[in-house]
Amino acid sequence: MNKTLKYTLIIPIAICILTMSVSSELSDLDHLSGVTGTDMVPVSFDITPVQYADVNGVTLGYREFGSGEPLLMIEGFGATMDDWNETFIGVLSSRYHVYTYDHRGMGYSSDNDASPSISRYTDDAAALMSVLGYESMNVYGASMGSSISQQLVIDHPSRVLKLILDSNTYSVYIPETKVLLGILKTEAYNSSQPSGLRNEAMANLEWNGSYDRLCGINKEVMLVVGTDDILTPDEVSLQIAEQINGSWVVRFKGLPHTGYHVAPVSYGRNAVNFLEMNMSVT
Repeated sequence: MNKTLKYTLIIPIAICILTMSVSSELSDLDHLSGVTGTDMVPVSFDITPVQYADVNGVTLGYREFGSGEPLLMIEGFGATMDDWNETFIGVLSSRYHVYTYDHRGMGYSSDNDASPSISRYTDDAAALMSVLGYESMNVYGASMGSSISQQLVIDHPSRVLKLILDSNTYSVYIPETKVLLGILKTEAYNSSQPSGLRNEAMANLEWNGSYDRLCGINKEVMLVVGTDDILTPDEVSLQIAEQINGSWVVRFKGLPHTGYHVAPVSYGRNAVNFLEMNMSVT
């Protein structure tokens, strides 16, 4: 199969967003970068009201920030919308109408007796878009949220505008993700953990993966990963990119899994740059 050009970038933070290189002092550089005005909207999770949407027999808690084109943030395993980085969300909210939400059984969201699966979380995301009044949205998925987002664009392609996948794998049963697999197995069968967390772990373990269907994705896609990610190592994102025509890979040197916690400004600016870029061929 002929592939269109892949862009593999190792990003720094002091130069233009698609040409720099990230150093081990990235978090300090972010802190000193002076993000103000149009670069960032001040965000406080504590004072932003939680709203609720009924989808697929459960009630999902969500928040919204900023204005502009919609951007749905899909959180990772064991996390809630309170776990996004406020600075990161603030940078995204400077240009986009950002929605964060809790998966069923997590945080402010309720659950029912339906069997947990990645497809069920995917269907929840698609249904939430409708309740929010959108036929389609830009999507940012992190960690397990990346798996859900991959399944979303495969099962509901018309729902996705542009797609950003952060800290990625196409299966938890590949050699590169053995550390992640061990964590999921431990949590899935740990009766002392909340049911929502155990359900997420089980959904990951029962997911058949996306690899064979990635080649059918016909969207603008950027993959983001830190080179020190031990849960979903950067080589996995490169494998995914090889399957998606025209996709981008941005590798942040020295950063861990979900590096927006460490370098929120750089991750936010990188995302905004991609979302605003016109990559259509004229």
